[in-house]
Amino acid sequence: MRGVLGLSSSLTTLTRKSSVAQPTVRTVTSPLLHRRFYRTPTQTTTRTTVTSSASISSMAASFYPEKARVPPALPAPTTLITKFKIGICQLSVTADKERNIQHARTAIEEAAEKGAKLVLLPEIWNSAYSNDSFPVYAEDIDAGFDASPSTAMLSEIACRLNITLIGGSIPERCGDKLYNTCCVYGPDGKLKAKHRKIHLFDIDIPGKITFKESNTLTAGETPTVVDTEVGRIGIGICYDIRFQELAMLYSARGAQLICYPGAFNMTTGPLHWELLQRARAVDNQLYVATCSPARDVAAGYIAWGHSTLIGPFGEVVATTEHDEAIIISEIDYSQVDLRRTNLPLEKQRRGDLYQLVDVGRLG
Repeated sequence: MRGVLGLSSSLTTLTRKSSVAQPTVRTVTSPLLHRRFYRTPTQTTTRTTVTSSASISSMAASFYPEKARVPPALPAPTTLITKFKIGICQLSVTADKERNIQHARTAIEEAAEKGAKLVLLPEIWNSAYSNDSFPVYAEDIDAGFDASPSTAMLSEIACRLNITLIGGSIPERCGDKLYNTCCVYGPDGKLKAKHRKIHLFDIDIPGKITFKESNTLTAGETPTVVDTEVGRIGIGICYDIRFQELAMLYSARGAQLICYPGAFNMTTGPLHWELLQRARAVDNQLYVATCSPARDVAAGYIAWGHSTLIGPFGEVVATTEHDEAIIISEIDYSQVDLRRTNLPLEKQRRGDLYQLVDVGRLG
């Protein structure tokens, strides 16, 4: 991990002296990266390996791996930037919308000052997370910036700082419907994509947590992959991460990174949050970045926190605990290429046995 910046109410960084307790930062590297395997390179061993590789290649071709994705998988795009810094802003969220907007602005500025070319915000960063709050804080994004002060700020600061901005999510009003929506802005300040949460958070764990987003929100209908100045990025929001089919679809569309603004809770967070991120990353051999609100034990809905960047080998590249923090870390797409070469899963799928159908691309 390159660095993590702690956020106090004034966004004080870890590099400055402070009497405020700083967030704990954890960096984990997969033990597989430290194993070394030795083999004496005899002539017999080499000949056997070549024969075995040819046999495996022939066998894999007979399984029709290209038919495992319908339509066939798209290659990742060639990007001018293959290595860059990402800033993940784990922010405290209050009932004061104007304060939340200004606080997010300050965090984005600080991340950019530390070299981030891509910045990610949390799920529902401008509003309290509750069905009662969604209608009150909702903004009509399509009506323009006068009707949407949150996205007006995102657009302005992305342009001013010359960054790509994954704007977390906010409650969106569209006609008589409400959505949980993520907006993506380019360095020119223009809206590049808008993802409406596809899978609504409707759960009931007796004695632990019951929440039904469908009481107020409407599910989105479109998977979102967007080409940006820092690569092809798939977008999901929180509960979307539980559905591996969506991540598989994004990978088949050539995504190199999937960003999930999310707010897992104190019940599912400890068990599933990191597990799901690593699963989505290692299954699809790409980067996964998540951004949670900071934990507020006085809130009606308490977020788990632990925003994280996962690498394409399933390794935890950078993470933090539950307090406010800004993670600054590096994404290197050559690692995606390396892992897909080491483990050529795309060439080993069994198209004769199963298929992932991308309904949107077929249409």
